Amino acid sequence: MSGSDFLALSPLIALALTPLAVMVSIMIRRSHWAAAAAAIAGLVVSLVLLGAAANAAPRQVTPLIVVDAYSLFYTGLIAAATLAVVLLSYGYLELQTINREELYILLTAAAFGSAVLASSSHYASFFLGLEILSVPLYGLIAFLAARKRPVEAGLKYLVLAGASSSFLLFGMALIYFDLGAMSFGEIAARLGGASFALVVPGSVLILAGIGFKLAVVPFHLWTPDVYEGAPAPVTAFVATVSKGGMLALLLRYFYSSESRGLSPVMIVIAIIAIASMVTGNFLALLQDNVKRILAYSSIAHLGYMLVAFLAGGSEGAAAATFYVTAYFVTTLGAFGCVTVLSTRERDADRLEDYRGLFWRRPALAAVFSAMLLSLAGLPLTAGFIGKFYVVAAGAAASIWALIIILVVTSAIGLFYYLRVLFVMYERREPEAPEFAVLPAAGGGALAVLAVLLIWLGINPGPLVEMIRAAVAALI
Repeated sequence: MSGSDFLALSPLIALALTPLAVMVSIMIRRSHWAAAAAAIAGLVVSLVLLGAAANAAPRQVTPLIVVDAYSLFYTGLIAAATLAVVLLSYGYLELQTINREELYILLTAAAFGSAVLASSSHYASFFLGLEILSVPLYGLIAFLAARKRPVEAGLKYLVLAGASSSFLLFGMALIYFDLGAMSFGEIAARLGGASFALVVPGSVLILAGIGFKLAVVPFHLWTPDVYEGAPAPVTAFVATVSKGGMLALLLRYFYSSESRGLSPVMIVIAIIAIASMVTGNFLALLQDNVKRILAYSSIAHLGYMLVAFLAGGSEGAAAATFYVTAYFVTTLGAFGCVTVLSTRERDADRLEDYRGLFWRRPALAAVFSAMLLSLAGLPLTAGFIGKFYVVAAGAAASIWALIIILVVTSAIGLFYYLRVLFVMYERREPEAPEFAVLPAAGGGALAVLAVLLIWLGINPGPLVEMIRAAVAALI
């Protein structure tokens, strides 16, 4: 490897070294503050190095990793989201009596795995990135082992993730047996002479493995239990970083390997998108737990992203990437509000915990309201712009049936978001507002997320141009 290769890989290298830096800080002296500071420093360094890596891109670093504007955009998004989760986790963990520092090792290690997925151009790096992401998630989900639900959620995720990895590996084996290639580019070159009797089933099995990580129907059954059982900041991480890396991989794999030309596979993805939009929104109507509402909501939102994927072309890929960015900001903000309201004994996940919140903590209620309105796709929010671009991409591709289902299910979803809003603004017995001081780290993260939410809803142009330039490297 040359110096230019190392420069191109520098953000990934910084991410890889961050969990090691946290371990060293723990070895020297166990300190919650020092461990969090080491994690924050490593993530910031990774973000700073993106500019230097961009100067060396595009670059194929071994057959496994490609560094281009697309992978760098997602690496930056993953690092920034992980930084927000670390900031939210600090105040949350201060309430706990367990050893806290190990959480930052697991968070940063999983973030590295997610970034590897975004940069993968080979089945080997695909699978390694997936496992580097998945293994820390087992520990993260069950981190609060003194509670019953986190352990149960961690075990469910462990069993189902193992099963999904077996599907994924078998699919890769079928395609390798037929084509004799594992690089995405080589697969594209040999796909014309392939036996569809093996390639199509292999692609569907790979899609099943990806679908589990994205939590789309019918691979979604773990989602509400894991979201409810995991610690609130970990749920934010699972909902954003793990899914973002996998969606980046999905786009690269199907574009680079030209698997989008397999009509049966595209039909399966269309069915998954429809089922996710319908199932996610209808099941969310029945929930009284805020985490479970957001879990089913996330299933629906992944269905919307798949509509953009099915639209294809540069507009479809750009719409999916913008939607992912808006989803990151909104979901991190929503779970951030759950995090700062949580206590030592349990997370603030019951609907009753939010009754009259505006009259007790107006600033926090305003932030949570903005996040819910963005998830609902109302104007002046990032969520509205995201759905607008998805619909525009779908209209350009004339996939009208999917667009109609998207619009109808979005209207249904508005009900359960408004239900939470109604509870928050319900008038209670007169009481003075609590202008409680939030933890500095978590409060700062929520403030930045709220500003980003509105800024992307009012002035999305700069981000759209950045995304189009990134997606050009993919197409």
